[in-house]
Amino acid sequence: MKTIAIGLCAAMLMTGCNNMSKGTAIGAGGGAILGAVVGKLAGNMAVGAAVGTAVGAGAGALIGKHMDKVKAQSEAVQNAQVESVTDANGLQAVKVTFDSGILFNTGSAVLSQTAKNSLTQFANNVLKVNTDCDVAIQGYTDNQGWKNSTAEQSAQKNLTLSQQRADAVSTYLKSLGVSATQIRAVDGFGEANPVADNSTKAGQQQNRRVEVYLYASQAMIQAAEAGTLQ
Repeated sequence: MKTIAIGLCAAMLMTGCNNMSKGTAIGAGGGAILGAVVGKLAGNMAVGAAVGTAVGAGAGALIGKHMDKVKAQSEAVQNAQVESVTDANGLQAVKVTFDSGILFNTGSAVLSQTAKNSLTQFANNVLKVNTDCDVAIQGYTDNQGWKNSTAEQSAQKNLTLSQQRADAVSTYLKSLGVSATQIRAVDGFGEANPVADNSTKAGQQQNRRVEVYLYASQAMIQAAEAGTLQ
């Protein structure tokens, strides 16, 4: 898998660094296979609109250019960590990560005021102005145990807490006017898919997070294929 990852990274660097060129390369022949592998490596295999066939090069380029704008808007949101990722269709998507320490108190799924401020900005300045982006919300925890609980019980409690936190973010975004149909998936993954070392406090903090993915909806893909996506 590491060998595949290195090869894919090299191939992407060969095509250029901006999303426009990435979209063109991924949209070309065999893009669906490349996208599936990259998506799996990135941990976002399930993120992506259902499409019957691989998206063409021209459409992929337009989607990449559009996602550049979405990424720039997301980067202006307070307390948000933003990066470009590839969805399951091999198309450019945007991943926005909120640290659970900013969103919630320890062991709680109640949003803090800081969280509400950041999510309000995110809803108004990103989601509601990009309704052609579908949204997936994913909650995660570290692997630390709960008091008076076995490892198995702690893992289940962490899984439940991660789902509750993802639900809390989704519910609040919808209360701000984000369409329920735009939010396509809300899932908690507990201790799965750590992004840092759980043996350190700093790593644990990074693993306690909520990720929000913005990716091309079926409507966006159709607009891109028609050449009308701006």
